[in-house]
Amino acid sequence: MKYSLEEYLTYDDVCLVPQYNNVPSRLEPSTETWLTKNTKIGCPLLASNMDTVICPELADVILANGSMPIFHRFASFEAQKEWVDKYKENCFISCGVNEEKYEDAVKLLERGARGCVIDIAHGHSDTVCRLVSKLRKQLPEKDVIAGNVCTVNGYQDLVSSGATGVKIGVGCGAACTTRIKTGFGLPQFSTILNCAEYAKKLRVPIIADGGINFEKDMVLALAAGASTVMCGKLFSKTRESACQKQYVVDPVTREGKWMGRYRGQASAEFQMDFYGGMKKGTCAE
Repeated sequence: MKYSLEEYLTYDDVCLVPQYNNVPSRLEPSTETWLTKNTKIGCPLLASNMDTVICPELADVILANGSMPIFHRFASFEAQKEWVDKYKENCFISCGVNEEKYEDAVKLLERGARGCVIDIAHGHSDTVCRLVSKLRKQLPEKDVIAGNVCTVNGYQDLVSSGATGVKIGVGCGAACTTRIKTGFGLPQFSTILNCAEYAKKLRVPIIADGGINFEKDMVLALAAGASTVMCGKLFSKTRESACQKQYVVDPVTREGKWMGRYRGQASAEFQMDFYGGMKKGTCAE
């Protein structure tokens, strides 16, 4: 086994040092950024492609504020066709590594989706690299974002395979227990910082995915070198999200508040709902 004692930092370990600037107002700076090496957007914040986060209602708000909706893959093909028909070049779809689902993704891209996110928990694999290369060769005009990875080698291999954007982050999501269950992952701030050094040379943007608990974490992710920041929990709390919500009244104080169920796509609850049980060879994460 190879050991590394290199110091890694997470968002809570870091603060930015204020510097002199000549910006007259906080309204002056542009928030434009690159989602992929081919696609520029007006806002660096992305809603996670999760079933309790993104939906058409939230997509409308995202587009109105300059960002790009990335729809999740855990819906019927008919539902995904409706999303693509409505948003066309203004939306991305998602797919895993299943061959049948890959064919569905191709059909959705041919139908008008701008690009595809090849999205699995451990994206640094031969299977994912081959899939990225296959999709880029089949539809070279479409964007392909791939992930998730948390090493420089992972980033480089996906870029070499043809990815036009790379999602960075393993085990740092609020609804993710990958590190607890498997022991894999790296602190997010240093992960972004390391990969960003190579992103400057290769010109393929980084999406910082996961670990955003406070607004300052988004700022730190961008400061570390990410071009965009993907958030799940924060967007799930919005009125427009796909999260199921219910108004709960405290029986003692009689005060009420809205509550919602936010879950990961490897959780036991999700697997029961979507697959009818736990997938063979897996545990809840």
